[in-house]
Amino acid sequence: MRRFLIWSALAVVIGLALAGTGYWAYWNFYARFQPVTISRNQAEIQRLLDEASWVSGGGGGEPLYVIGYRDSASTQRYEREEAEKLRAGGVELRSIVFARADREGQVQSTPAERATVAELWLSRDWSLYQRWTATPSRNWTAAGIPAADGNLARSAVVEASRQFTTRLNDLLRDAGAPIGYPLVIWRDRDGFMKVCACADSRSWAFIRDDFSAPDTVAPSSVGEAGPAIPPTAPIPGDGTPESLPYPNLGPIPPAGQAVPPAQPGTMPAPSGATQPRPTTPRTPSRPTAPPQPTQQEDTTFF
Repeated sequence: MRRFLIWSALAVVIGLALAGTGYWAYWNFYARFQPVTISRNQAEIQRLLDEASWVSGGGGGEPLYVIGYRDSASTQRYEREEAEKLRAGGVELRSIVFARADREGQVQSTPAERATVAELWLSRDWSLYQRWTATPSRNWTAAGIPAADGNLARSAVVEASRQFTTRLNDLLRDAGAPIGYPLVIWRDRDGFMKVCACADSRSWAFIRDDFSAPDTVAPSSVGEAGPAIPPTAPIPGDGTPESLPYPNLGPIPPAGQAVPPAQPGTMPAPSGATQPRPTTPRTPSRPTAPPQPTQQEDTTFF
């Protein structure tokens, strides 16, 4: 009886350990990457998204909001790798950028970034957003864009982008959603609002599943074999059958001998043919006589 109780207790301990390990594996490798369904503050969250100045390249009717800042590598990677897949699933990706506020005396944004954020919120220029994200942040000077620093109106727009992000994060925390960038918000087929802190690429598949978007997208600009390369014109003397051989010029006449001009109305000899040399007889050159002395008044010159 005692042995039975010992083995029973050991089995219970092993079972609990296996169950705990299984639950941890399920949470660590799957559950924690799932999006969170928002059940509170949906109306206010939607109002904030509608009032924000997002930029979009079009592509579909179902909106999907991506909130992030310029130096967020995960945000740039998400838009670069997932935008075309989502558009293929009928999704319009709407990007909302903000300039991070200073934290503990440390500046989190640059003057060029603040100027660009203000311009994007005012003009919603998609081509400007493309140029900005395609240029390394250290090389972006915001040339031609009015500065936000020292401009009350544009500084207020930059501050509005920060207040938007702060208020949105407060509402999401109250609804039990995690905060991270890129912050992706959308509605599924049933109309439920979902949010994903999609810094990890393992979360992206859940969004594609909600829209039935493909996992891969074939390149649309060029085919699989690549762009057609036009044939190169043959260069004379490059050795190809279509090219012409180098002409045989023959020996070079000695210096001082005149070359007879070509007769008018005659065609030049074909390439590779040897032209006959003129048979003009050479006249022997006469030796030059040495200078003779001349007598002047007091000096003799040669």
